[in-house]
Amino acid sequence: MELIQNTADLSAYLAADEAIDHHHPVVRETAARVAAGAVDSYAYARAAYEFVRDAVPHSQDSGDPRVTWRASDVLERRTGICYAKAHALAALLRAEDIPTALCYQRLAHDDGAGHAVHGLVAVRFDGAWHRQDPRGNKPGVDARFSLDGERLAWIPDPQSNEMDYPVLYAEPHPAVLGALQAAPDRPALWKTLPTAL
Repeated sequence: MELIQNTADLSAYLAADEAIDHHHPVVRETAARVAAGAVDSYAYARAAYEFVRDAVPHSQDSGDPRVTWRASDVLERRTGICYAKAHALAALLRAEDIPTALCYQRLAHDDGAGHAVHGLVAVRFDGAWHRQDPRGNKPGVDARFSLDGERLAWIPDPQSNEMDYPVLYAEPHPAVLGALQAAPDRPALWKTLPTAL
């Protein structure tokens, strides 16, 4: 699949916004801690990915009812669903001048009843975009940071009407951000997740 930037301006993928608030002190402090052990930008990107994947539990897995959407809140509260974790990783990467996009998949629910949009990021290294999934591992999910072939949590099954969306967004998709901002808690959010983009 060819990934498509929704804006040709690469600097848009370094920008801060309401959700990817990489100028916030919590994001800057976290980035500095992660960067302290990294020898180069590749090592930093891997460490930031592993930090968000492993140190910020996916709220569905942990049973946390709180909804976070702003990167600084995700990092401070240490909880979030896939979209929120993608925002946090994008902020950490952009804080260190690594172009990062938000991207999405359409996946079937575990029970097969309907679909939901799943959030990822893509990082730009060596003139190419590489998708990464920081949602957090669990039994049956073994996502890894990789610049040499994707190691995502899930591979969409077209026969189940699942798909990868090829567009790389500089900002969160409005349907995603709207659902996060409107939800009083995660159970309510689960009922209003976007089913397609």
